[in-house]
Amino acid sequence: MGSLIGHVVPGFAFLLLGLWHLFNHIKLHSLHPKSYKSTTWFPSPKIKYLELFFIMLGSSISIAMELVIGPRKHHPFDSDGTIPSNHLHNFEHATISLTFFTYAAFTILLDRNCCKSQHALAHFLGAIAFTEEFLLFHLHSTDHMGLEGHYHFLLQLIILVSLTTTILGICLPKSFMVSFVRSASIFFQGVWLIMIGLMLWNPKYIPKGCFLHYEEGHQVVRCHKEEALHRAKSLVNIEFSWVLVGITIFLVFLYVVLEKHYGEQVEYGKVSGKDEYSDD
Repeated sequence: MGSLIGHVVPGFAFLLLGLWHLFNHIKLHSLHPKSYKSTTWFPSPKIKYLELFFIMLGSSISIAMELVIGPRKHHPFDSDGTIPSNHLHNFEHATISLTFFTYAAFTILLDRNCCKSQHALAHFLGAIAFTEEFLLFHLHSTDHMGLEGHYHFLLQLIILVSLTTTILGICLPKSFMVSFVRSASIFFQGVWLIMIGLMLWNPKYIPKGCFLHYEEGHQVVRCHKEEALHRAKSLVNIEFSWVLVGITIFLVFLYVVLEKHYGEQVEYGKVSGKDEYSDD
């Protein structure tokens, strides 16, 4: 992270996962409302663990980009083996990716061994991943007070929703709304990460009175005056609110369309079954 690509790429990954979960949860609940049960992942038609492989691959690429591949990251350690201060944020981001890799890998292991509590344990592993993500962003070594810090403060609120609903999924496995809100928050994480990348590392979107400044190994946004910083943060609050409203409209529209489509399939199946019975 700490760059346009570093936010947009993982943002698209979260966005795709959120959409995949929203689609499958709505479909599953529409087809089987009485037997619906929450799950943290969904098998794919041809490759069962495609979603989990996707998380593992994305996490591996993220770790490599943070510590090995990216510019000025070929030597993440100092000559004495310690971590330099300008690389702390790289290790923090890599640790978040490592936690999601661990979640995906052990979820596959639990499923392959047909463990009795695999669904609850998968929720537990997911909660650990979101906890790690929340704590490392909350205790981030980079700026907490500037515009970047404000963007990441709002991101923490979204992560907190993902964490809370994942924990609730252990206690309320049959609650569609818990799964729906969790999937929506994952989707929201993706959208907001993309917004952070576009708004913070694209010079034409930098708020008036602020500028991009290179320090401690990466570019950050600084403002000339306190008044400019307050204005910039207020603009971010408005931006966040507009994105939230837009996502809410999209989610309701998606639910109505999918529920109608799969609900009609259920009704058609019931009618077809009744007609076949009466013909006999």
